[in-house]
Amino acid sequence: MSDKESDKEKDREKTDSMGTVTVPEGALWGAQTQRAINNFDISGRAMPSAFIEAVLLIKASAAHANHELELLSSQQAQAIQAACETARNQHLHDQFPVDVMQTGSGTSTNMNVNEVLATLASRELDEPVHANDHVNMSQSSNDVIPTAIRVATVLAAEKDLLPALRGLITAIDKKADEYGEVIKTGRTHLMDALPISMAQVFSAWQTQLSRAGEAVQHALVECHNLPQGGTAIGTGLNAPDGFAAAFVARISELTGTPFKESSDKVADISAQDTLVTLSATLRTCAVVLTKIANDLRWMSSGPLAGLGEITFPALQPGSSIMPGKVNPVIPEGVLMASAQVMGNDHAVALAGQSGNFELNVMLPLIGDNLLASIGLLARSANALAEKAIAGLTVNKDHVEQALHKNPILVTALNQRIGYDQAAEIAKLAYRSGRTILEVAVEQTDIAEEELRQLLDPRQMT
Repeated sequence: MSDKESDKEKDREKTDSMGTVTVPEGALWGAQTQRAINNFDISGRAMPSAFIEAVLLIKASAAHANHELELLSSQQAQAIQAACETARNQHLHDQFPVDVMQTGSGTSTNMNVNEVLATLASRELDEPVHANDHVNMSQSSNDVIPTAIRVATVLAAEKDLLPALRGLITAIDKKADEYGEVIKTGRTHLMDALPISMAQVFSAWQTQLSRAGEAVQHALVECHNLPQGGTAIGTGLNAPDGFAAAFVARISELTGTPFKESSDKVADISAQDTLVTLSATLRTCAVVLTKIANDLRWMSSGPLAGLGEITFPALQPGSSIMPGKVNPVIPEGVLMASAQVMGNDHAVALAGQSGNFELNVMLPLIGDNLLASIGLLARSANALAEKAIAGLTVNKDHVEQALHKNPILVTALNQRIGYDQAAEIAKLAYRSGRTILEVAVEQTDIAEEELRQLLDPRQMT
């Protein structure tokens, strides 16, 4: 065996406090990561890349703070920060394979990142950089992982979700400008009801989306408070005075986001109520998208034997056996995504209950589900805006024809002729297939011109 082959073989043997572990050739991680890989083969999913990105930001910020407090040399701090940049810029996602379903504190992922960065920093510095003593200095998995969840979700929501919701509102606004004056039959209990304008339909959707977005923004305010510096249980042992403040200043600078130091690190490590609240607002977004998607499906149903009020762009064949069939595929995809978000929220709520004494032990699950929900909602809103709303057309003639046959228009006559006579007129119009106007001319002594004004659907909206 050559010297190079021997060195390569030696490099595959990694040691930690429990002994020696064999690590695959080419892996940047060490023994603790390998133990986690060996132990946790449960979900088949690694932690989301956005979460790993957040941990890398934390490690870079911690190195900066530790150097500022004269705990790390400038060379060590620079090497760790350079390693973070290398891991981020070279997309070394395959070096962070630890399963989501791992130790509940997320220690395995924290050590995975520590070990990878220690390897890269050691190469950069050409001297040993220790995963625990240097990369993890002034930190614990117990404050790194809750901080990472907050950083990752804040950045993802502000970068992806909130702009997507605003984009959907804008797309709806354009359709309101185009079709807002169209009056259609309103429906309650899926049955014909009073008239409503398309502008009012669109405006209601926009209001729902705006309120949901505002709820998310409100929940994110508290998520900006980071428990980093609390170390193991929030008391801050092994984190020097000034570390939390220096850390927060640096990560705010790196992200361009005004993060703050948590006012109660014990609470924010032991309990994850803030993240449970954020998840609830994401569930509300899912409920809103479900409402809009279902309205769109119903309004496009048919087109001949259904409501047929709107038409979507034909994106793909709708059937493997029925030629020419086109289905509302985008709303259906959004409905499935929304259902998943609701399930994710339930998982987060259950995980939030697992804050026993000074530590929540379902942190990886919370982070994974929150980021999954944010991604699903953002992509769903974008899909609705770009592939459903943007190309939507309102079938004006069909809508107006159905509107004028709507027996519920008689409601406008209640104050003149009373509920009972109005009901008889509605029933007669429905049985005879005539309009309310025609029957009301026969059945009341109100002049036809006045009836036309009273029964004008536009006046009822």
